[in-house]
Amino acid sequence: MKQARSISRTAIGLGAAALLLVSASTTVQAELPRIPLFSFSSPSGSYLAARTARAARDMAAASSYYRSVLRSDPSNPDLVELTFLVTLGSGAVEESFPLAERVIAFDKSHRIARLALAARAIKNNQFAQARAQLQSSSLGPIADLTATLLTAWSWQGANNYKAAVATIDKLQGPDWYALFKDLHAGLILDLANQRNDALKRLDRVRAIDPNSLRNIDAYARMLSRAGRDDDAVKVYGSFSRALARHPLVEAGLDELKTKKKLAPLVTNAAGGASEALYGLGAALSQQGGEDLGMLYLQLAIYLNPDHPLALVALGDLFETLKKYESAIDTYERVPESSPLKRKALIQRALNLDVLDKKDEAREQLQTLVKEKADDIEAQFALANVLRAGKKFAEAGDVYSKVLELLGEPKREHWSLYYFRGICYERSKQWALAEKDFQEALKLFPDQPQVLNYLGYSWVDQGVNLDKALDMIRKAVSLRPKDGYIIDSLGWAYYRLGRYEEAAAELERAVELTPNDPTINDHLGDVYWKTDRKLEAHFQWSHALEMKPEPEDLTRIQQKLKEGLIDEPQSPRASEQQNPNKG
Repeated sequence: MKQARSISRTAIGLGAAALLLVSASTTVQAELPRIPLFSFSSPSGSYLAARTARAARDMAAASSYYRSVLRSDPSNPDLVELTFLVTLGSGAVEESFPLAERVIAFDKSHRIARLALAARAIKNNQFAQARAQLQSSSLGPIADLTATLLTAWSWQGANNYKAAVATIDKLQGPDWYALFKDLHAGLILDLANQRNDALKRLDRVRAIDPNSLRNIDAYARMLSRAGRDDDAVKVYGSFSRALARHPLVEAGLDELKTKKKLAPLVTNAAGGASEALYGLGAALSQQGGEDLGMLYLQLAIYLNPDHPLALVALGDLFETLKKYESAIDTYERVPESSPLKRKALIQRALNLDVLDKKDEAREQLQTLVKEKADDIEAQFALANVLRAGKKFAEAGDVYSKVLELLGEPKREHWSLYYFRGICYERSKQWALAEKDFQEALKLFPDQPQVLNYLGYSWVDQGVNLDKALDMIRKAVSLRPKDGYIIDSLGWAYYRLGRYEEAAAELERAVELTPNDPTINDHLGDVYWKTDRKLEAHFQWSHALEMKPEPEDLTRIQQKLKEGLIDEPQSPRASEQQNPNKG
């Protein structure tokens, strides 16, 4: 099954941004399943199921199984801790609190348990209690920064902004701390009506990271409330020039046109703590800290259930973990009033497509496009879904609309020409396809996927053979670990009758990508041509076990019965790759 990717990760850069079981309750708290997916009669069975679910990052199921085991061994500290962590990670935050209290009974400095209880205290306006929890947690770079920011917000909640800012300024640590320290000091000062000092703090963040969305948004909002709308427009404009136009930037600019003062980014201590946990959680999730990032994001959403960026970040994390149904549920929770709602619905559709709910995915994207025909991101996603569904003519038309909307093409738009070229090639319009592949290479010379596709196509047609082989070899040198591209080189040698060279490359491709049916099928063909009939049958049988495309299934079955008789018309293995990868 292919994996959905966030549009923010595609080559044209149009994008957006522990596990969750969502309920429809107004509190937006996840409800734990009361009955496990499978019933085990013994604690050992439930424990094994819990470990399996946790390893698969299915936190809702893991929580159910661990709670079952915990009932038979309630004083086991390891079980209590694991049950707490997976329950929090599942999104059942309220149900994790009693477990957190049990954890700190035997581990008084457990940082996640203390953090969870501090978040509960902040949400309940019990600010002194929150500080007490945070002061008792264990130390470490992330833990220190987290505790400091939440402690500062607890002081702000107690109407003591000076203590809040002093708490932040006192923290020493790595240089990257400054981004979080100055942003949150600025937000706290802004709530205390110390706007000049607040703006100075956010100016410092801009100097460090001029493309920090949250800082740009917070800074523009402060400028607006200071009567400096023109400066706010410039701040938003500087961000949108550097990156693709973000929905939050567009919304801010639209609101400024109405001459209304922009609301502050954060309005209370719970919102500030949520913002801190979101910022850290999103960063952790993108840098290999998925488990900790998941817990932070769940707590951020607990403190502010309508935090759109936290919800989008959590949905993106679920995609990374291949928990597509959870991603879909999370994107649905983004408030209708949020500028990020359309982006969330686009991502929801891409995840539906991964789950083979292609009609539903296509219908949702078509609805979004109908509502806003100039939405480049929605059009691009629709084109990708159509291409994945082999509706190549329709997909090509939509890619053309995207290119029309973009205007003058830039280097990062190479993938649009590449994808449209594939659609033209697959719909028997080779002249148009060749032109698009060449245009993609003008925008991005030596792009390996384009070199591979165009070079292979020329070999397949028996034209430009020397140049074609050079292009494929160049692609292999740029992507020496890409089994799909190496397969193309091997198959090109095969088409040219250079079977020994083909075998060497295809064996390497199978080693790198062992579970692709097309590559195994190709290797079987070349073995047959080199009089290695037994090995050929083995590779074809292996390819058959990998559930090839229906049109390939019959052809492979025929070869197993009769051997290789006619010259095969085999697809590229690379065509099985994710259409959104770029």
